[in-house]
Amino acid sequence: MVSRTFETVAGPRSEDALPSSAMSAVKIVIVGGFGVGKTTLVRSVSEIRPLTTEETMTQASVSVDDLAGVERKTMTTVAMDFGRISLNDELVLYVFGTPGQQRFWFLWNGLFEGALGAVVLVDTRRLEASFDVLGRLEESQTPFVVAVNAFDEAPSYSDEELREALDLPDEVPLLVCDARSRESSKDVLLSLMRYLYSLAMTSEAT
Repeated sequence: MVSRTFETVAGPRSEDALPSSAMSAVKIVIVGGFGVGKTTLVRSVSEIRPLTTEETMTQASVSVDDLAGVERKTMTTVAMDFGRISLNDELVLYVFGTPGQQRFWFLWNGLFEGALGAVVLVDTRRLEASFDVLGRLEESQTPFVVAVNAFDEAPSYSDEELREALDLPDEVPLLVCDARSRESSKDVLLSLMRYLYSLAMTSEAT
C-alpha cells in the first residue's frame, strides 16, 4: 500500500485579504520606459505583499536592451508587477506594472484589458524612453497622467519644458514623485483617479 503525504496549502495571509467593506475595485496600469521605477512604485504603494516577476539581467541582454542611463540595473520585470491599495473603506485599486523593454510589450494588451487609466512614469535622464509609451496610450485612447520619478542625479526641467518635450496636452496632469515613497506614490494614484473623475463628469455634461 502506497503511503501519501498531502501538503496543506495555506490561503492568503490575513493582512492580504480584501477588506469586507470594499464595494468597488478599479484596475490601473503603471507604464514607462525601461528602468524608470515601475516596480519600485508598485512595491512602495501596495498594502499587500506585491507580486513581481523580476529576473536577473544577464550578459545576453546587453545587445538587446538599451542600458544607457541605467547601467547599474541588475533586475528587470519580464511579465508584470501587481499590488493593491485601498483608497478608502469602499474603493480598492488594483495596480499593474508593465515590463519596460519593448520586446515584452506584447503583454500590454492583456494587462490593459479592463483598465480605466494609466500612470506614465518618466525619467528626465532618458525622456526619449517615454515617447513610444505615450504614443501607444494616445493611440488606444487610454486616459493617463504623467509622473516624473525624481532620481537624485536626474536633471530638473520646468513643467513647460517637460510638456513641450513630451508633447503633452495642457489638460493631462503632470506631477513629480518619488517612487520609493508610499505617500508620494499614493498621491500619483489619487491624481489619476481625480483626472478620471473629471473626464467622466465632462462626458456626462456633454
